[in-house]
Amino acid sequence: MTHGICYLVGAGPGDPGLLTLRGKALLERADVVVYDYLSNPELLRHVPGSAEKIYVGKKAGAHTLTQAEINALLVEKIGAGKTVVRLKGGDPFIFGRGGEEALALAGAGLKFEVVPGVSAAIAGPAYAGIPVTHRGCNTTLTIFTGHEDPAKPESTLDYAAIARTPGTKVMLMGVERIGTIADSLAQAGLSAATPAALVRWATTGRQQTLAGTLGDIAALAAEADFKAPAVAVFGEVVDLRETLNWFETRPLFGKRIAVTRTRKQAGALIDQLRELGADAYELPTIRIEPPKNKREFYQLVSDAHEYDWLIFTSPNGVEAFFEAFFTLFKDARSIGGVRIAAIGPATAEKVRSFHLDVDLQPEKYVAEEIVKALQAEVTIDNLKILLARAEGAREVLATELERLGAIVDEAIAYRTVPETGDVSGGIARFREEGADAIAFTSSSTVENFVALKLPLPANLKTASIGPITSATMRKLALDVDIEATVHDIPGLVKAIRSALP
Repeated sequence: MTHGICYLVGAGPGDPGLLTLRGKALLERADVVVYDYLSNPELLRHVPGSAEKIYVGKKAGAHTLTQAEINALLVEKIGAGKTVVRLKGGDPFIFGRGGEEALALAGAGLKFEVVPGVSAAIAGPAYAGIPVTHRGCNTTLTIFTGHEDPAKPESTLDYAAIARTPGTKVMLMGVERIGTIADSLAQAGLSAATPAALVRWATTGRQQTLAGTLGDIAALAAEADFKAPAVAVFGEVVDLRETLNWFETRPLFGKRIAVTRTRKQAGALIDQLRELGADAYELPTIRIEPPKNKREFYQLVSDAHEYDWLIFTSPNGVEAFFEAFFTLFKDARSIGGVRIAAIGPATAEKVRSFHLDVDLQPEKYVAEEIVKALQAEVTIDNLKILLARAEGAREVLATELERLGAIVDEAIAYRTVPETGDVSGGIARFREEGADAIAFTSSSTVENFVALKLPLPANLKTASIGPITSATMRKLALDVDIEATVHDIPGLVKAIRSALP
């Protein structure tokens, strides 16, 4: 039997943007992904739908699988010829037990590769405005764990050596033992006045930082109920946070925002909200599926060159259309002389991504406006129009064009169906933690969110991308607290930023 291979991939400290390019490439071709509690589940969006995803998360006192069972699982999958990505929080070889897994694979004679990741030991303090090294403060960096092997009869940490070594000290894990660890360092000679900080959920929108000194950090943590996962920093560099705190000063920092889009599309909106510091997370309520009558859709696509106008009402319609078009044709010129209209800049930009220009784009991003724009451009009577749209979309555009004498064919390019999976954990997060705001980008996201029957947290703000989505929200008894003036993703982000204090 041909054996597979295991890639021990560092997932980084939490921010999905800190995954390495090598890690992303390996996720995209994995047969099996075995991932941890501290691996951001959003990284699974890079994984093929056919891949097996196995959660082996371990939290204090709660293990899905023991380490021995994880080792055995890896050996089994790789021995079966699979390409396995073992996704580990931070870096696999910095207190990540990656060495134990690599030894188990080597002992079984199996192939493996280590892909380093960005460690929370460096990134956590950096996102809190604390450089772990700085010429004016230190020339050494010590990294130690606060969570040792419980099977050991006694601690092997040499607190005296740690205290005696100059420079910054970073502790991974062990925040639940911060009192004992701080006392041990003080007893070993480290000054109680040494600046100290704890950084929780580092590099994400959930980040919290607590600053104090070695002498009082444990009491501050107890008062704030400061829990894992967290990294601790001891040293003069902590004082630089007051000047260098770049991440936690962003305008939406600390605001938790749920984004209801398809899993594939949520990324753009989430990325823009995160740029503003928000704890934005994906709450997928719909997914895009091919049309039920694929043969009819492909026939209309193949005849596109026979029409006067081709109208797109969404980026999804554009993507589905050209996926079919380039399956049928190898040359973009096969589309002939048909003119193209698009509702909204995102739809127009998607058309341009296929190296075709847009001939008509209304100033307002609703279907009714494209009729007005067409009337100003041409005589609509007897105009042959192909309308690429979603199944179940509003009929107003086709109805109005036909009333004005156009010959309209509707190409049902895709359909939206309820999202049944929760790979990213967004539904569970919303149920358990709630949100400060929830963003809706289409009527279908509203309808399917309501169908989930999730409890709405107190003081939740609802944000709509535009009047059509807002009308659906009101119809389904949802308040509309925020509505974008410009009905696209940047417009929605701007409206949310203005509305959240």
